[in-house]
Amino acid sequence: MQYKYERVKIQSNAEVANNIYKLVIECNHEAKPGQFYMLRGWDNELLLGRPISVHDVQDGLTSFLYEVRGKGTKILSTLETGYRIEIFGPHGKGFNTNVKGKVAVVTGGIGIAPMYYTIKALKNAQIDLFAGFRDEVYLIDDLKDFISSSYVATNNGRIGHKGFITDIFNPWEYNLVLCCGPEIMMEKIVRMCRDYKTPVYVSMERHMACGIGACLVCTCKTKDGNKRVCKDGPVFSGEDVFLDA
Repeated sequence: MQYKYERVKIQSNAEVANNIYKLVIECNHEAKPGQFYMLRGWDNELLLGRPISVHDVQDGLTSFLYEVRGKGTKILSTLETGYRIEIFGPHGKGFNTNVKGKVAVVTGGIGIAPMYYTIKALKNAQIDLFAGFRDEVYLIDDLKDFISSSYVATNNGRIGHKGFITDIFNPWEYNLVLCCGPEIMMEKIVRMCRDYKTPVYVSMERHMACGIGACLVCTCKTKDGNKRVCKDGPVFSGEDVFLDA
């Protein structure tokens, strides 16, 4: 892991769905599924970088799928091919992908972003994807070669189930569940898995300042006290972390 920001070239940065962008950079780091980078594409506008999960790593390129939510990600979305963005990472503890059996990957919204690389790394497992979206569905077609089945839910029901992805998820069918999305969704998934004693791991999201565990901005509550999402996570056992839903 690099312990300072470094400048790398953007290969592409394009909108793939409404307010959802895919950023591809030239980067030879060995990131693990579930890890993240601190990204900074500005000089004086903002002080801190933004934590963005690794979407994919392939052939000397690292990609990030992100949603424009605030000033930082808005600036990121304007950066063009050839611009040298600052990156710091990879950081955090990711998903264990050395697993076998039947695995469910459950996502909500942009929580699907780190699961592309994670699913690709689950080479010895049978994978079903459960993905929930507000209205527009994205990334599902890119994953079809790596999964057995996909189940989609949207708020308006235009594609897939009308409602929440938790409405159609059955934890008793799986040996393991990996989850990323809004905490209210992950909290429900954890409760469902607990009822059937199905192991579940969740990827947490928090505002971060340093990305290396020094500033304590990103703490979350666990059975063993407060833990740093950037250093001790972002992936935690669902049995260990207290979700604020």
